[in-house]
Amino acid sequence: MITSEQRDNLRGWFAGRLPDDLFEELVEVVVDREEITVIGRVPAPRLAGDAPAAEREAAVTARIQEFRERTREARMAVARDAEHRFRRKVSWGVVCDGERALFTHVAAPVMTRLRQPERQVLDTLIAAGVARSRSDALAWCVRLVQRHTDDWLTELRESLEHVQRVRAQGPDTGEATDTQDEASTRDDSSTRDQKEG
Repeated sequence: MITSEQRDNLRGWFAGRLPDDLFEELVEVVVDREEITVIGRVPAPRLAGDAPAAEREAAVTARIQEFRERTREARMAVARDAEHRFRRKVSWGVVCDGERALFTHVAAPVMTRLRQPERQVLDTLIAAGVARSRSDALAWCVRLVQRHTDDWLTELRESLEHVQRVRAQGPDTGEATDTQDEASTRDDSSTRDQKEG
């Protein structure tokens, strides 16, 4: 977990580092242990007001593809700097006319051990055709929890940030070790004085 201040610093770095003409607006910068996802708004294609839905969908898809190809080199330069600075992979996405598309993203493996009742839940999802494998079924479960507990997860993240701030205000571990070493040295010298005396 990173604190809200660290997240603000990260967003500020991208806002300052991105070329001015890359996005209409920097919509979101999301970060976890492996990845930073940068999402910006790109202009919607100009269409007639009565354009059918299929035309609109095709135009938005083409606009996103055009943006992706045209900005590849600029985005790669920013990603290299960010990956060196923040030690995380950078992924990109856009919002265009209300549609959201991710270009690249990290699919990080997560290992877990499940007991039989938990495995049966996953196997039921596979048997019902909801998922192709236990891995897909587990990802589906995580998305379901995320959708229904966003408020709870937000509160939990805020609590973790508070814990990190309190820890940061505590005594420095390095100083505590130095103090212990000094005390240990004093004890050793006093013991030596007693033996010599």
